[in-house]
Amino acid sequence: MGLGGWARRLVTASTTPGAEPSVEPVYRTIVSTCMGIFRLRNWDVRVTGGEHVPAAGPAVIATNHIGYVDFIFVGAAVHFTHPGRLVRFAAKQETFDHAVSGPLMRAMKHIPVDRTGNATASIDHAVELLEQGELVGMFPEATVSQSFVPLPGKTGTVRMAQRAGVPIVPGAVWGSHRLFPKGRPRDLRKDVVITVDFGAPLTPGPDDDPQTVTDQLMTSITELVDRAQRRYPQPPGPDEDPWWLPRHLGGTAPTPEEARAAALERRERFRQEREARQRQAGGS
Repeated sequence: MGLGGWARRLVTASTTPGAEPSVEPVYRTIVSTCMGIFRLRNWDVRVTGGEHVPAAGPAVIATNHIGYVDFIFVGAAVHFTHPGRLVRFAAKQETFDHAVSGPLMRAMKHIPVDRTGNATASIDHAVELLEQGELVGMFPEATVSQSFVPLPGKTGTVRMAQRAGVPIVPGAVWGSHRLFPKGRPRDLRKDVVITVDFGAPLTPGPDDDPQTVTDQLMTSITELVDRAQRRYPQPPGPDEDPWWLPRHLGGTAPTPEEARAAALERRERFRQEREARQRQAGGS
């Protein structure tokens, strides 16, 4: 059986008539699998500030974005702090369209994001989950920062929190990019430390300016990231390429300006490819 078939079988088996929805068999199976991988690889997830994450009730968890598996370690940090709590993450629509990840993402009630610029449906979906008492995970930068310094944030995170009347918990994940980086081969080495730090929540009022609050949120995230980077217990060895360190800390990552230019170039290329597909579909 292929991975796509395995994913569909897992989802089907967990949604049989009479099953209790709150049991979340798919999500909890994935969590158990991840915990097993952490143990096998001896990945050491260290959490600080977990008291800022509510033990019950809704909140938006907003962190920096440095690699493809940040959400796994942010979700694990919440799980370690409050066993049983699950986070519904926003992720690009392409992840939901994939044969393997799509059924799993939908079964875990994650939130698809249309990257064509129409964020209304995603925000509406997130607000519904928040109103049901869920935790929603967001990456306000809306892309991986290859400089490993937080980029300016989009306002969607704040706007959903305002509509739902819930706090935003800022956070910083560090070390996850050493395993699944963007633009480099993955490296599943053993004995890697991943840190997740949460900060004091922000609670935007309904009349606050979303951009102003977003700037405040990104300031909090940036401070947490800088602290995590400077305290990280596994610096590069003398013969190791420090590609995963930001330039201002002696690494060889792109500068924020270089990374921002590259992100704009990718966004423009994505727009052009999307328009080409639309024209092709319209002509067929």
